Amino acid sequence: MPGHDLIATALVPDGGELRLVQRGQEFTILLDCTELMSTRASASEEALATMTCERLAGRPTLDLLIGGYGMGYTLRAALSVLEADASVTLAELVPEIIAWARGPMEKLTASCLDDPRVVLVTEDVAMLIDAARDAYDAILLDVDNGPEGITRRVNDHLYTMDGLHAVTSALKPGGILAVWSAFPDPAFTARLVASGFLVEEIVTSEDKDHRGSEHVIWFASRPEPKAERHF
Repeated sequence: MPGHDLIATALVPDGGELRLVQRGQEFTILLDCTELMSTRASASEEALATMTCERLAGRPTLDLLIGGYGMGYTLRAALSVLEADASVTLAELVPEIIAWARGPMEKLTASCLDDPRVVLVTEDVAMLIDAARDAYDAILLDVDNGPEGITRRVNDHLYTMDGLHAVTSALKPGGILAVWSAFPDPAFTARLVASGFLVEEIVTSEDKDHRGSEHVIWFASRPEPKAERHF
């Protein structure tokens, strides 16, 4: 990017090259030449967490799984509203992302990775989902620019019917799958509905002034089991 200094690079397993660039106090992470995230705007990434937690109000001792650290906006927003007894498992596949958070972007991180509620796992979030049963109150995914594997093609599986069925099994009844996207995707909405989720699709702005690009968040709830009727 013109006017930006290259700070560091990292390879995504089975994917492309990530580049961390800086201009003044502003940081941007690129995948090859595609901008994935920037410190210029963070409102929709924060909304991914806060709006999920709003929908979980009243549930005790929340257990969240966040897929992708990025620049930590979603994690920090979740920690700002969660109770002290909550637990957040953070899955970040690329260890350099965490190194950047603890290094060049340390002031931005604000020690959120050291919060006692956070368990950092340097693994593919899909692996944690596949291994879990009735484990999470919410699964928050911001590992791509939308419901397709842009950072690594194998991420496509997350958004297929098989991947969504795995999410259903990993969620507790009434739990929420929240997916951030830079664009709408009616086919993904249809797959969520076909997988049995109760789906809410929200359009939100990338900045707090509502003047930036519009992004989409899907909140897909696993239905609660129906109460048995006794006659």
